[in-house]
Amino acid sequence: MMTISINYVGANMVSKPNIARYTDVDKQKLDGSTYTPKLLADFVAKQMLSVFNIPKTGDIRVLDPACGDGELLNALILNVAPRLRKRLVVRGFDTDPDAIKNAISRLHAKYPNLDIQLEQKDFLQHTLNLQGSDDLFSLNEQAEPFNLVIANPPYVRTQVMGAEQSKNIAKSFNLSGRVDLYYPFILGISRVLDSNGVTGVITSNRFMTTKSGQDVRREMLTRFNLLNIWDLGDTKLFDAAVLPSVFVATSNTSKDITADKILFTSIYETKDEPTTKSPNALDALTEKDDTVTEVPDGRFFRVRRGTLASGETLESVWRIATEQTDQWLDTVKAHTWDTFSRIGKIRVGVKSTADKIFLRSDWNELPTGRPELLKPLITRKCAQRFKAQLPENPKYRKEILYPHETTANGRSAVDIGLYPKSARYLEQHKEKLESRKYLIDAGRNWYELWVPHDPAAWPLPKLVFPDISEKPMFWMDTSGGVVNGECYWLQCKNESEQDLMWLALAVANSSFIEVFYDHKFNNKLYAGKRRFITQYVNQFPLPNPDLTESIAIIDLAKLIYEKTPSAEADKLASELEALIWKAFGFDSKEITR
Repeated sequence: MMTISINYVGANMVSKPNIARYTDVDKQKLDGSTYTPKLLADFVAKQMLSVFNIPKTGDIRVLDPACGDGELLNALILNVAPRLRKRLVVRGFDTDPDAIKNAISRLHAKYPNLDIQLEQKDFLQHTLNLQGSDDLFSLNEQAEPFNLVIANPPYVRTQVMGAEQSKNIAKSFNLSGRVDLYYPFILGISRVLDSNGVTGVITSNRFMTTKSGQDVRREMLTRFNLLNIWDLGDTKLFDAAVLPSVFVATSNTSKDITADKILFTSIYETKDEPTTKSPNALDALTEKDDTVTEVPDGRFFRVRRGTLASGETLESVWRIATEQTDQWLDTVKAHTWDTFSRIGKIRVGVKSTADKIFLRSDWNELPTGRPELLKPLITRKCAQRFKAQLPENPKYRKEILYPHETTANGRSAVDIGLYPKSARYLEQHKEKLESRKYLIDAGRNWYELWVPHDPAAWPLPKLVFPDISEKPMFWMDTSGGVVNGECYWLQCKNESEQDLMWLALAVANSSFIEVFYDHKFNNKLYAGKRRFITQYVNQFPLPNPDLTESIAIIDLAKLIYEKTPSAEADKLASELEALIWKAFGFDSKEITR
């Protein structure tokens, strides 16, 4: 007979209700929850059971720590051989009472004779309590580990959870920096998994490639024996802009698996011509060889297979290692003199935390008059390779009211009284600007930008690039403009090495760097867009600047800058490509994707 229980354990909840994980973006930011698509639930369940060593006797204990509407539990039960189902003991947590009720109703109707107990309870709080308690559930049952743990934890970023809550969670699970809620969920599973158990977890793929994920990557390799990782990329299995991944693992006491034996598969949309057809993106993952496949909606996907390369340091991203990829990267390494980090510090642009006040395109139309403190603003709308171009649409041609200056003592806020037009404008918005309590608490003036950077730096040449783009989009700025927070910028710290900026400009805009990025970082967003963030761009390679090819590259980059935009500049950029590939030890015609 099926046992049903709803226990409302609401005190000290760490996570918020699980409702529609990923499907509604606004709600997602609040609770980080969505229901797992049936196709994906079946995939995870089958992968788990394919490596599960079934105990000869006794119960088979199953857990979903964020069970939502029960789709994952249903998939796991359904895929267990009918003769074994009577041995299942199924447990589930969720903080949303409606989800629990729906899951109970659903599973009771399908499996009336199973022992299923679901609780409205916070799994993270539960795992913290385990450290000093033998009570695994509040259901008067002995604390026993689980043989099968299947999960799609809530995805909530640090800034949504709140700093204090994030800090407490991080400390409890030996994490540091920014903590997404699914990080401690993953590590909490290790505390309840049987020594011969198997877990299958759906998460965002961000943890594999971001600096904030380095702690959870370390802990996963310590606490689990990872068997398989699937980066599901831009398959759009969920409605919102979250790129999912799946991993299947056993307890770290079950057997010894080294990182280079962990299977790693990725699937991302491509424009390359397909060689096969698949009924869906997940089915394409069952093919044995790398392939480009077409799915019924007309999209093409590249499937790559290899093993996990976890890198030499904690900061290293997780990527796919294949013999071909490793040989390619070894060739690049042998021809790398230094990296972009040699040039200087990569910074994100200014942040006002009140953009509607400080960033405008209609300053000339204000009744208070055009403020004296305006500077040109460099945004992603200006983005062009080598040299920026003003946006055609006037509303995107913005300027920034920049109330900062450089004095003998360094950066400082201007004396606003010396700039009457700027002062009148800012006074109109004083209430809004003063509401930025964090700025006031930091001892700053109410009219300042939150992150203004050094005013003396803006007139100097700088390499600028947007944080997200399909193709690399780097340009040299000599206009003295202020870089907005949606872009990054780099200046040369050593005056005698200014030519390294031009060498970097050429390398960063090449097809070579696209291939390097894809092999090294394994991180794309939807529609093939790449994230050009500090931790990646810092690692972009530079050839020896004294090489004949490098000297020619620098000269060509300067010439292209001078002639952009023009057909001649485009022709010169093609010549530049061949030189860059040659500088890194390749025939430019032998581009390996």
